[in-house]
Amino acid sequence: MKKYIGAIDQGTTSTRFIVFDKQGTIIGTGQKEHDQICKKPGWVEHDPVQIWENTKKVIKQGLKASGISGKDLAAVGVTNQRETILAWDRQTGKPYFNAIVWQCTRSGDICDKLIREGGRDRFRKQTGLPLSTYFSGPKIKWLTDNVPGVRDGVNSGKAMFGTMDTWIIWNLTGGPFKGVHVTDVTNASRTLLMNLETLEWDENILSVLKIAVHTLPEIVPSSDDKAFGTTQEQGP
Repeated sequence: MKKYIGAIDQGTTSTRFIVFDKQGTIIGTGQKEHDQICKKPGWVEHDPVQIWENTKKVIKQGLKASGISGKDLAAVGVTNQRETILAWDRQTGKPYFNAIVWQCTRSGDICDKLIREGGRDRFRKQTGLPLSTYFSGPKIKWLTDNVPGVRDGVNSGKAMFGTMDTWIIWNLTGGPFKGVHVTDVTNASRTLLMNLETLEWDENILSVLKIAVHTLPEIVPSSDDKAFGTTQEQGP
């Protein structure tokens, strides 16, 4: 029987990998910081390729520190910074742009327009959230409207959106042509796009923001042991 659980903690300033035994005791860790990219006042970005490379490195660090190999892990879980969003090409795996971080306020004009048209609470009944630059939905619209190639990628079916959990899981499970495109309810609930009653993407909000549902990950329960796919025993 496999005795250990691995946890990827992808945070705002660093990525960690923590190995736990069956008693919940930490037996090894790895950690690596990533760059904070601030091109303008109020703008914050992360390089998703750097984060994925760091994820692979800290998994190796954590396994080495624990004195075990990937085949000794029963499962790997992911916890992550919320709301941060990116777009990438499903065929090449290359991001169209840096990830737009939860702190970033570049979608302020988009939010202001939506507030003028329907009030700050126009989506609160469906999502439990006010309109704010904090959440992923307006950031997705900004990416679609402003980053070359994203709109064409959406129209051709190549573009994928996801929060950091989705990006990491997609890469862990094989990446281009293989990766599982999913998110869990906890992450989806912070996008301003998920209906809290149905636990699905809200069609009305997607229509207002002009976001195509086929670009978004499937929302699944955190406890679903099949939906998140598998990764290689030797690690990524």
